[in-house]
Amino acid sequence: MGHDILPHLEKISSVTSVDRAMLDLTRPDDIRQCVRSMNADVIVNAAAYTSVDQAESESAVAEAVNAKAPGVLAEEAARLGSLLVHYSTDYVFDGTKLDPYTEKDPVCPINTYGKTKADGEEAIRRTGCRHLIFRTSWVFSDRGNNFLLTVLRLARQRDELRIVDDQIGAPTSSQSLARATVEALQQILPEKKVADGSLGTYHMTASGETSWFGFATEIFQQASARLSIAAPRLYAIRSSDYKTAAKRPLNSRLDCSKVESNFGIVMPRWNDCLASTMLRLVRQNHSLLPAAR
Repeated sequence: MGHDILPHLEKISSVTSVDRAMLDLTRPDDIRQCVRSMNADVIVNAAAYTSVDQAESESAVAEAVNAKAPGVLAEEAARLGSLLVHYSTDYVFDGTKLDPYTEKDPVCPINTYGKTKADGEEAIRRTGCRHLIFRTSWVFSDRGNNFLLTVLRLARQRDELRIVDDQIGAPTSSQSLARATVEALQQILPEKKVADGSLGTYHMTASGETSWFGFATEIFQQASARLSIAAPRLYAIRSSDYKTAAKRPLNSRLDCSKVESNFGIVMPRWNDCLASTMLRLVRQNHSLLPAAR
C-alpha cells in the first residue's frame, strides 16, 4: 500500500517517506522522534502487521504494530494539529451479519489480527486527533504478499488448487485504494477548508462481491485470456475444510455508501481492478505468472 500510494501523494504535495528499515513501529520513542522531525501536515500510515495466522502466535508484535503504534502516531498528530490517515480492515467484524457492514456496526473481531486493528482504531479515536480511518478488505497488488500473487505462484507448482468458497468479500486493489485516498485528501486538506465533520471512519472497498474461489476463478480466466495458458483445476471447499490458525469472518462485505455520499468516491468493480493489476504483471513479465502447459 505504501509503495502504491507514494506516487499519488507526490502529485499533490511534497512527501517524505520512511520504510521498515528506517522506522521500527514496535519502538514508540522512535515513532515520536520521526514524526516530530518531519512536522508534517498529513501523516499517512500504510504500515501494518498483516500475517493473519502468524498473529495468533506473535500477538505482542501484532499489538505493537497494529494497536500501539497508531495510537502513538495519533498522539503526535494531535500535538501537531496534523491529519492522520490510517488503514483498517473488514476483520474488525465477526462476519455473522447477513448484510454488508456499515461504519455504525459495533466491532467484534474473531482473531488476533482483527482485535489489534480494532484496538488501533480506538487508540486513534481516543486522542481526538483529526483522522481518516479507511477500512478495506482483501487487498491485492502486483507486489508483496497477497492472494493474487500466492495463487499465481501455486499455479506454477500444482495442477489443482482447493480454494475456500464460503467467505464473501470485495477484493480491493492497492492502486484503487491509493487513488481513492488521495481523492479524499484533496477535498479535506487544510487549504480546502472542509469541515472536520467529514473526518472519521469510512469503508472503502471495491464494488461488487465474490468468494475466494470466485476471485481465484477470475484470476485464472484473465491470466489465461492474456497469456493463452492452461489454468490449474480449481476445487471449491468450505472454511471448515481448510484449517488455519486464525478464524476468518464469512461475511467481509462493507457498505461504502458513506464515502460515496461524503466524498463522491465510487470505487471500481473488483474484477476491473484485477484486470488493471494483471496487465501490470504481464507488462512486467512477472516471474509468478503461470507458465504455458
